[in-house]
Amino acid sequence: MRTVHCRRYNKELEGLDRPPLPGAKGQAIFDSVSKQAWGDWQALQTMLINEKHLNMMDPDARKYLSEQMELFLSGGEHDHAEGYVPPSQSN
Repeated sequence: MRTVHCRRYNKELEGLDRPPLPGAKGQAIFDSVSKQAWGDWQALQTMLINEKHLNMMDPDARKYLSEQMELFLSGGEHDHAEGYVPPSQSN
């Protein structure tokens, strides 16, 4: 198993199997983002696309998602899907 020091969660975690995007950006994610963080980003990305009715053919929508991805993966303040209520953690 390949591990990386995940920039999102600031600890050693299982790394991705391959770069998730082409080019330098994909390689940077491959080198510094865990499989867990990438999966969490994909879930948030799906919610943002759906809740904000983003058209992925629109360059502004793609730019917005790219900015949100960088914020999320770096542990910064990022947008949330307004209509989403996370499941209760109290069991």
